[in-house]
Amino acid sequence: MKSQAIVEYGQPLQEVTADMPEPKGGEVLVKVSHCGVCHSDVHLHGGYFDLGGGNKLDVRGGRQLPFTLGHEIEGEVVAVGPDAKGVQVGDQRVVYPWIGCGECPTCKRDEEQLCNKPRQLGIQVAGGYATHVMVPDAKYLLDYSGVKEGLAATYMCSGLTAYSAMKKLGDISPEERVMVVGLGGVGMMGLQFAKAMFDNAPLGADVDDQKLQAAMGAGAHQTYNPKDADAIKKVLADTNGGVPAAVDFVGSEASLKFASSIVRKGGKVIVVGLFGGGFAMPIPMFPMRAISIGGAYVGSLGETHEMMALVKAGKIDPIPVEERPLDQASKSLDDLREGKIMGRVVLKP
Repeated sequence: MKSQAIVEYGQPLQEVTADMPEPKGGEVLVKVSHCGVCHSDVHLHGGYFDLGGGNKLDVRGGRQLPFTLGHEIEGEVVAVGPDAKGVQVGDQRVVYPWIGCGECPTCKRDEEQLCNKPRQLGIQVAGGYATHVMVPDAKYLLDYSGVKEGLAATYMCSGLTAYSAMKKLGDISPEERVMVVGLGGVGMMGLQFAKAMFDNAPLGADVDDQKLQAAMGAGAHQTYNPKDADAIKKVLADTNGGVPAAVDFVGSEASLKFASSIVRKGGKVIVVGLFGGGFAMPIPMFPMRAISIGGAYVGSLGETHEMMALVKAGKIDPIPVEERPLDQASKSLDDLREGKIMGRVVLKP
């Protein structure tokens, strides 16, 4: 099997060849047909996350080089272990990659994505920038019949992240609209799930006017550019004092400042994006405005099944997906890092 792997952090990926593995126990070998290129891949490739103030979170530990990235995986089952159940050779499946130890209380309450001893594909374990990937159990394989090939893979991270974040907003009044901050690939997914899950079409915000136009075409009720001097005042005026909730799909100091400024009293902000930086708010503002700010990290296996049911029911409009050959993995990471990608890119071995 072949892969595009990290040989040195921050340097171009290189092709690596290895023996084809044979599944044991309940393992399943999947021939990769598509693998999404995700923003978190950019950070993992560089070896750190920007924490702001000149501080960095080193993420080079926990994996041996060369290492294969890629956690949005779609493909065909080509071999199964003797104990694998519920799947057979030839099945077309997407792969839930957020796998935990399977034994701790967190895993047992269906929150494997939050496990302290993770075995996540493309994060700690070899992922899908490859011709093949080994999945530890058939329960992590989901049917995607009726969903366009290539697009299906992206739901395993950007789609799941968007769905889980919107679910954390809870009940939204039929008279109100949520705000989606950041209208890149994941943010556009968030826009689609907000449309499907709440009574009213969401609002959108981005510093790129082209993305604002795309969001209006995708069903946003109204959009705003935070670079405009009166953007916050306009949102507050248009929403009678602020939105009930905002999801920040950027995760920068500027985006979170905007999101926290346009929620009403008692409102909620969920941070999804990993752009990096620092954020500060006077502590008295939390109780005085009664707002809450929290984070969302992908989603559970159960939420993945819920999300795919919405997708397969045709309630989520597809986002633009560009297919590129596997040997363009490095270029794709660079393009994503530089903000040159509209929608999503998936690699095709």
